[in-house]
Amino acid sequence: MADDDDYVCNDDVLISTEDLLSSALKLVPTAVEKAKLVKGFQAKWKMIISKLEQIPSRLSDLSCHPCFSKNTLCKEQLQTVSITLKEVIQLAETSIAEKFEGKLQMQSDLDALIGKLDLNLKDCSLLIKTGMLVDVTVPVSIPISISPSPHGNIRELLARLQIGHLESKQKALETLIEIMRDDEKMVFSVLGRSNVAALVQLLTATSPRMREMTVSVLCSLAESGSCENWLISEGILPPLIRLLESGSSFGKEKAVISLQRLSMSPETARSIVGHGGIRPLTEICRFGDSVVQSSAACTLKNISTLPDARQTLADESVVKLMIELLNIGSLLGTKEYAAECLQNLTSTNDSLRKAVISAGGVKSLLDYIDSPFPQEPAIGAVKNLVSLMSIEVLTSMGLIQRLVHVLKSGSPGAQQSAAATVCKICGSIEIKRLMGEAGCIPFLIKMLEGKTYTGREMAAQAISILIVVPQNCREVKKDDKSVPNLVQSLDPSLQNTAKKYAIVCLTAISTSKRCKKGMISYGAIGYLKKLSEMEVVGAKKLLDRLERGKIRSFFSRK
Repeated sequence: MADDDDYVCNDDVLISTEDLLSSALKLVPTAVEKAKLVKGFQAKWKMIISKLEQIPSRLSDLSCHPCFSKNTLCKEQLQTVSITLKEVIQLAETSIAEKFEGKLQMQSDLDALIGKLDLNLKDCSLLIKTGMLVDVTVPVSIPISISPSPHGNIRELLARLQIGHLESKQKALETLIEIMRDDEKMVFSVLGRSNVAALVQLLTATSPRMREMTVSVLCSLAESGSCENWLISEGILPPLIRLLESGSSFGKEKAVISLQRLSMSPETARSIVGHGGIRPLTEICRFGDSVVQSSAACTLKNISTLPDARQTLADESVVKLMIELLNIGSLLGTKEYAAECLQNLTSTNDSLRKAVISAGGVKSLLDYIDSPFPQEPAIGAVKNLVSLMSIEVLTSMGLIQRLVHVLKSGSPGAQQSAAATVCKICGSIEIKRLMGEAGCIPFLIKMLEGKTYTGREMAAQAISILIVVPQNCREVKKDDKSVPNLVQSLDPSLQNTAKKYAIVCLTAISTSKRCKKGMISYGAIGYLKKLSEMEVVGAKKLLDRLERGKIRSFFSRK
């Protein structure tokens, strides 16, 4: 605004706002009169005159605001307008006397003057229309710690981001960042949409320093999740993507962290694709440091949840990139994002599944599964791929041992995917035998105690497939938890989808007197009666077998 070093000109600190208004209004007719006397550059001077004639009404509107006489922003705006009017008068006199240094220089001076007038008019309108005039009288130079109204001080700083020259905006932004270091939540609590819009506009400032400070504030705002809709609607995505392409290291880091958070929304993720964000994100993954690489991988993972974006990702070589990150990613989180991206890409599309297989993705996924606490994405991706590979190749790569490892040590989601994979690959008696010998059955039985219906269903289904092998059936009979867990899986509620597989398993082990006795003692007959009424396959047959055994046991005691 008026001065680059101070928000309020020192010479005018003691002058009242009303006196500044009167001074500015007196300068307008003089400036118009002088401008009309200029003979050269008529088109530009007509533009200047047109803008000068708008000033009185803008200043009049400004003076009608209740906070006009007390607000430092009003005072500074009047000072700035007066300085511009004096420049108009001076340049007009120079033109009339024809004492200017060449036509090109005069044309440049006129363009600069038109720009200042435009800015003055725009700032007056902003002060009037956007509601930024609050009762704040504390200058920015006073520390926030001694301000009687911290919220008012913050609002003034936010207002300064919308009005004035770049230098004054930069100083306001620097002060705002200092305040945010102490109390970020207080700053966010007073943010309005117009403030967010002003910050987004500053992302395209010519000053690299200004862009870095702005993206730092916007990154914090995006991570807070408090203004996500405003950020998107005010157009934050294109400048963030440009920062990815050509910003400084700091700017790229803050931009990609912002995109990571914003891309959690499917609509925003789709917009990132539409604005050409995939390629710069892949470049960050390839050449960025570990932090930005992880954020870029996460953003691509978020985009991969969109079925209509998956082919676009594949066209940008994201499949090979994610496999590389699985192999050489320096952060565990980066590898997890890569695995999840591959899981999403292979969830529905056979051509993408083949692309992952041909690029060596299965081996990379299996190697990653060897971690001490395997998570769901990697084994989920493997589950998506096994149907397109021969079982001989899969067993030679150590799939069976990895499945047992996941069933033993993986997260609940990973265990569920591992059980589903067991169901997929066990098409032959030989594989069923190998799975049993590898020791998976006790872990599947334990999974029946899980909290989710789907997890229990997958475990029960896998056991029902493996139990057809006599050796595996003996393993189930030997496990002390098999009967109680399988009986609990007979729960007739509609949500329990494991019951039909539990019936198969219990029928298979009902040849054992010990197991049959255990079924009866754990209440299987009551469950089976309800299931028989529901006409669940196999329930009536198992019920009859248990009841006959119960009758024989009764008479043997007699």
